[in-house]
Amino acid sequence: MPEYVRMATFEMDDTALEALVKQINETDGQPEGMNASRLIVLTDRSTGKVMVGTRFPSEEDMRAGSAILDGMSPPDEGNGRRTSVEVFEVACEMVA
Repeated sequence: MPEYVRMATFEMDDTALEALVKQINETDGQPEGMNASRLIVLTDRSTGKVMVGTRFPSEEDMRAGSAILDGMSPPDEGNGRRTSVEVFEVACEMVA
């Protein structure tokens, strides 16, 4: 069964990015109803681009989790906005 990754792209200043990372790190588990297996936050601080990848073990989990994540907003601190959301099937993965 394929796994899926939801990639949300944001424009954020450093203050918003630090607030997002703090919010994630201080969260006790996942929101109710979400079954994500992994989360990664990637950033290019020079451009303010931030990508948040959330991995799900199934398409059904991805749809449910995506609905929950779509209802969330970036932190109030700093300047940040979501610019896009895309979903990808994991075709291959290698751990070094």
